[in-house]
Amino acid sequence: MAVSCTMFVDRIKVFAQAGNGGRGCVSFRREKFVPKGGPDGGDGGRGGDIILRTDRHTDHLAHLFYEPIIKAKNGGHGRGKKMHGKNALDKIVKVPVGTMVYQLRGVDDGMRLEDEQSDDTIPNRESSIDDREIEEQPRRFTDEQSVPDWSPIHDTQSDLLADLTREAQEFLLCKGGAGGKGNVHFKSSRNRAPREYTEGGEGESGNFLLELRSIADAALVGYPNAGKSTLIQQISAARSKIAPYPFTTLHPIIGIVELSDYRRATVADIPGLMEGAHRNLGLGHDFLRHITRCRLFLSVLDMAGSEGRSPIADLESLRREIALYHPRLSERPWFVVANKMDLPQAEENLRDFQKRFPQRTIVPISAKEGRGISELKRLLGEWMDQHSELANSQLRLERM
Repeated sequence: MAVSCTMFVDRIKVFAQAGNGGRGCVSFRREKFVPKGGPDGGDGGRGGDIILRTDRHTDHLAHLFYEPIIKAKNGGHGRGKKMHGKNALDKIVKVPVGTMVYQLRGVDDGMRLEDEQSDDTIPNRESSIDDREIEEQPRRFTDEQSVPDWSPIHDTQSDLLADLTREAQEFLLCKGGAGGKGNVHFKSSRNRAPREYTEGGEGESGNFLLELRSIADAALVGYPNAGKSTLIQQISAARSKIAPYPFTTLHPIIGIVELSDYRRATVADIPGLMEGAHRNLGLGHDFLRHITRCRLFLSVLDMAGSEGRSPIADLESLRREIALYHPRLSERPWFVVANKMDLPQAEENLRDFQKRFPQRTIVPISAKEGRGISELKRLLGEWMDQHSELANSQLRLERM
């Protein structure tokens, strides 16, 4: 199967096999003038571990697409003269910061994991959201309206093992087997020529799912062609693809925004959402999972309605899709970025939008011309300081 070298992989199934320990040796000392040298069989070497290590220079899991079976080397066998077998080197696998590790049961060897859930497994909830719910408080759900959990495959066949959120963090995925014992360990006053030894222990193995969830301070969410990629190029040095057709951005782009007082903020350009994304229509779950770690949501709207949509309807739809994907996401702070203010009808639509949502903070900008970018950066710094403590407490509650 031909695969593009530049593809972005954020979920992958792998099979990991740690190295087996080397077996012990049965040997006897044979040396001139030493008629009864006795046993001198050495121990086997330890098998190699498989360790996941986060690396800031790795931003996807595509390298595991070509190595879905991860194997560490076996330990060396023991030798005579009490020589210990060679310990195998550990297999270090670099993964991006933000990788979640799940253990799978009853699955085949590794491959890229696509969403296996059909659209009809989640009830269709296309009811509109009341204006007051958008302005004042997040949408709430009863038990019957609950959405699936954060599990990547929404079933009981996976267990979360680790959440790697720090730079250079390591996780022991599979432990290598211990080396076997040589016959020197079995000698006694009654057994002076033992021929017993032990085999090396088997290394741990299993099927695992690695899922990347981008870590950023803020996320740009919006419909396709709302100008998110142009905006992130204006506020950071990130260079995402820009083209006059929807779904130009197919994976999250992380940009570093320089703020005042030598501060920085990371902003993620999330690919465009569409109606029904919570039911995995289009690439819904592939996109929505990356906003789960962001503390702040910036709803980028096409205020001019250049794609034939209403900005009011776009905001209602975005908030609905986020709330239906998981109710706790709708509780995080969010603000509106009114883009494309350089186009006709934008001013008129902005006035109607402000009348509809008078309590909501709105930042009018033109990402193409660079208007309003300085104000957006200033407000972004204020928002980050204002909601930092609240967002961190919510993230701690979600991980409990």
